[in-house]
Parts: sequence; C-alpha cells; structure tokens
Amino acid sequence: MPKPTRMPPIPDADLSEEQRKAVADIVSGPRKSLVGPFIPLMRSPDFMGRLQRTGEYLRFNSVFEPRLSELAILITARAWSQNFEWHHHRPIAEKAGLRAAVIDALAVARRPEAMALDEATIYDFLDELIRTRNVSEPTYLRAKAMFGEKGIIDLIGIHGYYSLLAMVLNVTHTSGGLEPDLPALP
Repeated sequence: MPKPTRMPPIPDADLSEEQRKAVADIVSGPRKSLVGPFIPLMRSPDFMGRLQRTGEYLRFNSVFEPRLSELAILITARAWSQNFEWHHHRPIAEKAGLRAAVIDALAVARRPEAMALDEATIYDFLDELIRTRNVSEPTYLRAKAMFGEKGIIDLIGIHGYYSLLAMVLNVTHTSGGLEPDLPALP
C-alpha cells in the first residue's frame, strides 16, 4: 500500500498566478501533463519551471538517443528505489528499444548481462558514480571515447536531475497511486 502523499495536488481554484503559469508551461511542452514530481514541486513554481526546462533538455534533447537516456533514468530510479519514475520510464525505455532482460536485471539491482557496448558504458559509469561518488580514470576515458565530453556532462546531468526528482518523490510520498514493488536497497 502506498504511503499517503505529503503534498497532494493543489486544487485549480487554489493555484496562484505563478503556479498557473508553471502548469501551462509544462502541459504545453513535450510532457503534456502535470504528473509525479511536478505535483509537489508546484509549491515552488519558479524552481519547478527552471528545473523542468533542465529536465526537458536532458530527457528530449541530450546527446543520447532515447534507449540510452532511458537506461540512465532507470539506473537512477533503481538507485533511489523510486517506483513512480521506474514505472513511468520503463515502458518508454522498452519502446525505445532497451531490452526487457536489461530492464529486469536493473529491477533486481543486478548488472545486466549481454548489454550493447554503449549500454555497458553508461551502466558502468553510473554504477561507479553511485557507489563511489566518483569515476575512475579508465571508466571516464571509456565514456569519453564513446560519448565525448558533452555526453559525459549530459549523462551526469540526467543522473543528477532524476536523483533530484527521486528525492522529491520519496520525501513527499508521491506515488501516483502505484504500489511499491522496487525493494529498497541497503
């Protein structure tokens, strides 16, 4: 059973003008709706607006094709045991061509077998960053050779952005009504 949300949707009649503008900006963009972390983020509409523009770039315009950006998002969601992000992005990842076997391994916090080289590079980079809060020179150079410096920055950005969303969702107990099924990691 999901925990009761700490910051439920704000009724339309109670939205400030700044909040109305922030909602309009989101629903008129590629997201098309106000869901998940944007519901609690409405409490700070200026921050939400700035943040969602960063997220719009990272999700829809980074150097990574959707299969790879969705892999990075799922790795981050798993690291934070974030069910909403996991369930929101899993079908997007599948549609983008990320194999179910890779996704299923991530769900149980296991390194997927038989990943494509670009997938393994992203996995290893983020896994090392999550575990050690840094990356070694070999891991850095491998990612740089595959994705360039811009790709490294975009990958760090995707991880950082979705980590922030995960923190918002976890702290506010915003589940979108989903039953938790990603077990918490130690």
